[in-house]
Amino acid sequence: MWVKADSVMPELFATQRNRFSITYRSTKLRLHASPQEIHVWGKPGQFSRVGTVNFFELYAEPTIGNSLSVRIGRQALSLDNGRIFSAAPWGQQSRTHEGIRLFYKKKLETDLTLFFTRPYGKHFDPAYSPVAAHTYKFLVVHHLKYKLSNLITLTTLNALDVFRRTTGSRPYYQRITNGGRLEFTRNWLYGTVNAYYQYGQNAASKAIRAYYIQPEISANTGRTLFRLGAEILSGDKNPVSKEVSNSFVLLYGVAWKFMGNMNLFTRFPADVNDKGLVNPYLFIIYQAGKKLFLRSDAHLFYSQYPLLSEGREIRGKYLGFESDLSLNYKPVKALEIIYGFSFTFADKRMELHNKVKDSGKIPVWSYLMVSYSPRLMSRKWLKF
Repeated sequence: MWVKADSVMPELFATQRNRFSITYRSTKLRLHASPQEIHVWGKPGQFSRVGTVNFFELYAEPTIGNSLSVRIGRQALSLDNGRIFSAAPWGQQSRTHEGIRLFYKKKLETDLTLFFTRPYGKHFDPAYSPVAAHTYKFLVVHHLKYKLSNLITLTTLNALDVFRRTTGSRPYYQRITNGGRLEFTRNWLYGTVNAYYQYGQNAASKAIRAYYIQPEISANTGRTLFRLGAEILSGDKNPVSKEVSNSFVLLYGVAWKFMGNMNLFTRFPADVNDKGLVNPYLFIIYQAGKKLFLRSDAHLFYSQYPLLSEGREIRGKYLGFESDLSLNYKPVKALEIIYGFSFTFADKRMELHNKVKDSGKIPVWSYLMVSYSPRLMSRKWLKF
């Protein structure tokens, strides 16, 4: 729980996701359906209620030849490390899209995707639907992964999303994101650089000129993994231009995996007031046993450009520090228990982002998640 101020009362409730997955596979066809029901327990004034009954995924995937397949229907899109496109598995509703995805896999892996949206808001509660939060009209994505050598891997990711205008003579506007990742792996050492450039237009009809960079290096000692890196999201200088936006938007990825479990920064550029963000981090994952993992994440947050208070720039860019501690226990194959505890030391500047009401107090959040994923049935039919 996260107590922002004296006037906000702590709240404790539970959400439960029940998801049932059914998959049929043959040499030429794959059919998949995964209905899910999200239940909310213990909310004030309503002990029990159904958040939604929905399909997480529902698609058909015929195979053409030995290396080509087409997936048609509602489907998750998780690419690269999940920063730009992710199924958001940590969220109860997760995230999926609807459309067509073409796969090619031989010496290289590549796929081309075309998604579209319907008026989901008329039928689904956006808080519990995997699709209702999407605002794009069309989304086109190309992804390619190629191993250049035994040590180096190249990934490219290019996306075009098209939105409907609510005003103006032109009915649509576009946003384009180009970039990818270069990875180096040798024994216990891993290094990578992830970079994207974003252009086109935003909803305010400003031209977009923005970038994202994520360098990281990690070392695996056998039982302990150390990951040291940083995220840099561009923002707008002072004074803010009326024609150009330099604020990068992280499309349809996840935030908690990179910027902490407190979810201080999830909506870009709104959560950083268009000033960009620099996030140096250190992750330490320790394997205490075959079934037990301990993890410690540390984040420093800086604004790329100074913040404004009553029209004046505030000196300094430091926003705060967050620590996330978690325990992951798998007593049996199908059962996973995760406990997490997070806290933030916020600077006074964080109040200008409306992330904390009183920087003199320490926001705290804790959770317990139990996941049980049994395989109920698996059957093979033999051809004679």
